Amino acid sequence: MASKHKAPRGTTIAQNRRARRDYNILETFEAGIILAGTEVKSLRSGRASINEAFASEKGEEFWLFNLHIPIYKAASKIENHNPTRPRKLLLHRKEINKLKGAVQRKGLTLIPLSIYFSNRGLAKTQLALGQGKKSVDKREHIKQRDWQRDKARLMRNKS
Repeated sequence: MASKHKAPRGTTIAQNRRARRDYNILETFEAGIILAGTEVKSLRSGRASINEAFASEKGEEFWLFNLHIPIYKAASKIENHNPTRPRKLLLHRKEINKLKGAVQRKGLTLIPLSIYFSNRGLAKTQLALGQGKKSVDKREHIKQRDWQRDKARLMRNKS
């Protein structure tokens, strides 16, 4: 029986809303995250921040840095976790090789878009390969979005 304070399976815990504004998203991947017990309990209560988070290569693996999962209040201080510790990402070998090549050769960035629990109850993150936008690109994107909105409004009013 689920408590009203727990996030149900298949729901999003945290989203990085600035990522789509600051980066051109080229491709997305799903990766598992290795978490401690108190981190999972804190995530289930719906508390996490990925606004400053990024993924980077460390050896032959990828790690998630600056993901802030607050400490779990009900646990003792000895058993609790460090809120911003690096967390290992679980990816297939082909994905690791592809991401390594993209980050090293093309200069792309790995950005976490969201953290969620899968239908099986596993903590997952959606990663994106992104290329940073310049301020000119951002203004152009805003103009295009505004024009599309105005165009849709005009078409709706004419009919």
